[in-house]
Amino acid sequence: MKSLFKIIIITVIFTSINSCKYYNFTGAKPIDADTFQVNYFQNNADLIEPGIERIFTLELQDIIQNQTSLNLVPQGGDLLYEGEIVDYRITPMTATADQRAAQNRLSITVLVRFSNKNKEEDDFEKRFSHFHDYPANEQMIGARLTAGLDEIYARITQDIFTESVAKW
Repeated sequence: MKSLFKIIIITVIFTSINSCKYYNFTGAKPIDADTFQVNYFQNNADLIEPGIERIFTLELQDIIQNQTSLNLVPQGGDLLYEGEIVDYRITPMTATADQRAAQNRLSITVLVRFSNKNKEEDDFEKRFSHFHDYPANEQMIGARLTAGLDEIYARITQDIFTESVAKW
């Protein structure tokens, strides 16, 4: 009975350790890469909000660093992320009885080109976008802008991570 218990424990431990080869706690599958590079994402949108391209570039670097064991390098990375912000737009979403906007929507679209030097079939070029709704009587500046960008970038960077590394 004691030896059966030991065999079960050893089997569970071996299976647990071996499964880490295929998945980790972030959901990312192991990839044939050690390094990644995120080039600066230019803001090519018609409506320009200064500084959003720098924030986006840093947020994308952060999510990949925090959810993988890959090392960030300035050039020659096994995984390469590049692209541009192609749309930054504020549009009215709902109207009041007197035909004024009651709610506005900030939308951002990013075009991403992803390359995996070691597995070219993973390469893609794709648009990712998300939005943040806010009351029309508020201006999209200061804390409101920061909150909107945080929400949008969290979603877009997670979508990029999922598409490029997690492969869900």
